[in-house]
Amino acid sequence: MSLSLSRRQFLSASAGLIASTGVASFAPSLLAADAPNGKALPFQISLAQWSLHRTFFDKKADPLDFAKIAKTEFGIEAIEYVNQFFKDKAKDAAYLGELKKRSADHGVTNVLIMCDGEGALGDPDETKRLEAVDNHKKWVEAAKFLGCHSIRVNAQSSGNYYEQMKLAADGLRRLSEFGATHQIGVIVENHGGLSSNGTWLSSTIHTVNNPNCGTLPDFGNFRVANNVNYDRYKGTEELMPFAKGVSAKSHEFDAAGNETKTDFRRMLQIVLSYGYRGWIGIEYEGSKHSEADGIKLTKKLLETVRGELA
Repeated sequence: MSLSLSRRQFLSASAGLIASTGVASFAPSLLAADAPNGKALPFQISLAQWSLHRTFFDKKADPLDFAKIAKTEFGIEAIEYVNQFFKDKAKDAAYLGELKKRSADHGVTNVLIMCDGEGALGDPDETKRLEAVDNHKKWVEAAKFLGCHSIRVNAQSSGNYYEQMKLAADGLRRLSEFGATHQIGVIVENHGGLSSNGTWLSSTIHTVNNPNCGTLPDFGNFRVANNVNYDRYKGTEELMPFAKGVSAKSHEFDAAGNETKTDFRRMLQIVLSYGYRGWIGIEYEGSKHSEADGIKLTKKLLETVRGELA
């Protein structure tokens, strides 16, 4: 037996133990619809709102119509919100009620809320760190109301490698404890800086030591510094044992329909090897293709590989 296989088996077992203590209740595995060959599909596809960020920022569409757009234009029945598009609505019961109604009207599942701009959960200043934790609590409550399983946060901090780990773990632990009271997971994306270092982020989650705190591995966000990138496949391997969600980041596609920066077949094999059977979110972020075309190309590639792996 190879060393890498032994490590994978160990991490997979660790992930299963974490799930048994609470993760599964917040990010349940999905029994996907049957494939044409009669086998269960290994994952379902969701749409991250950031895929349409230009559309929403330019006010070419109303964020309230996100569920309708996902279902009618792309045939996608699950969505991942981004708080930037309704930043002042976290406590607006009427607005959240309308979001929930429209998703229900179109048979669309609300998966999670991606949260930015609420302060650094690893701020060295304890007052600011606790303020950041408090700022995120309203999004936990909004996610609970909408029927999501988690909020996505950032592990932003400053200081040296280990100082940032300690500080980020403290903020994440506090928020995860609050999230647990609402059965809402707190998941961290590799989102630049040390958080894009798979060893650092997986170690930080381990330090948090709370089954309500996990990861959202993003296929493309592995830039640790200007012109310095962490190996995306190694990083995904390190983050998958804690994953409650997965983000299929895409930028450009070649004539054969393959993403030019990420080998989706290799990446999805890594994802599935850890027993993950949850949502995989399309997050198109390129400029070569239109947002609509980028979403369609990403969906087609995911469906193609999913069929191969089913």
